[in-house]
Parts: sequence; C-alpha cells; structure tokens
Amino acid sequence: MLGERTLVLIKPDAVKRGLIGVICQRFEQAGLKIVACKMVLPTRERLDGHFPTSEEWVRGMGEKTLEIYREYAIDPVEILGTADSLVIGYKIKEWNYRYLMLGPVMAMALEGIHAVDVVRKLIGHTLPFKAAPGTIRGDFSINAPDLANVAGSSCKNLVHASGTIEEAEQEIANWFSPTELIAYERTDNFVHFVQGEFTDP
Repeated sequence: MLGERTLVLIKPDAVKRGLIGVICQRFEQAGLKIVACKMVLPTRERLDGHFPTSEEWVRGMGEKTLEIYREYAIDPVEILGTADSLVIGYKIKEWNYRYLMLGPVMAMALEGIHAVDVVRKLIGHTLPFKAAPGTIRGDFSINAPDLANVAGSSCKNLVHASGTIEEAEQEIANWFSPTELIAYERTDNFVHFVQGEFTDP
C-alpha cells in the first residue's frame, strides 16, 4: 500500500445536489486513489459505530459550538436552551445522526501519501462559511451552525473526512469489509514516485 488510507463520506446534501462527481474529481486530481466506494443508507446502528461515544468527545463538540456562538455574540440559551457544553454536545450529536440519515451517502476509502491530511486540506474548514475558496466546502456551501441550529439541525457541510490515521482505520472498518478494499496501481504513480533520474531519450 502506498501511503495511508482515510474515510470520506459524501453526505446526503451533497448527494442530492449532484456533487458526487466533482468532489471525487478533486480527490483524484490530487493524486488520491479510491480503493473502495459505495452508496449507503446509514442506519442508527451504523452511525453508532462511526461516532465516538466518550463524554469528552461529546463535550468537545459542545465547546466548539459555544466558541462560534461567543465569536458572533450569540446567546446559546436563546437558540439551544442551554449553555452546558455537554448537553449541547449530545444535541449536536443527535442532529448529526438525523443529518446523515436524510438520504444516501457515498462512502469512500481513499489511499495516498498523507491521505488524511491531504483530504482535510481539500475539503476545507469544518464550517463552510469559514472554508477557503478553492476547497470543497468553500466552493459549494456557505452554511453556518448558528443558522442551522435555529432550524433544529446541525451545520450541513457536504463531506466527512477522518481526522487521524487511527480514526481512519476505525471508520473504514465500520463502513467497509476487508474484501471491499481493492488494491490497484494508478499510472501516475510512476511520475510522482519513480526512483532515480529521468534521462533524455
């Protein structure tokens, strides 16, 4: 295997907007290889295996939400009914479940050099309204959590990507069986990673 692997989920909002092709193109153009890919209708059981269950992780989601609210002087009690980061975290987690169960997702395992970091660079900031132009989220969404939360939902951000190598291993195992991961060579690997020097013909 060349490099490392990471999991990508093209979420229901991106699927319904017909963005699967352009998103996959971004990854392949960057030299990443799709080694597994399938359309899935997520179940709660599948998502139980996808999301961490620790209280620390849930509280962290709540803290991130509160950071955005503080940055824009928004009262979390007014919108979420509480300022408790753990309570907010569980609320966001449930909204994320509902979000991913809105329709089919395209689950993919990508392979390449520093695949985890490269994919996260390509998709951009978790919050679309903060994502840089040229990234997937920056080019195709302007969603923000405060506006989504008013409507009782999480921020729709088109794509999920693993955050670490360890997370990628766990997530790939949750979405794919070992036999679904296909090894093959891309022809451009020779150009990118050939050893030695080129000589003129």
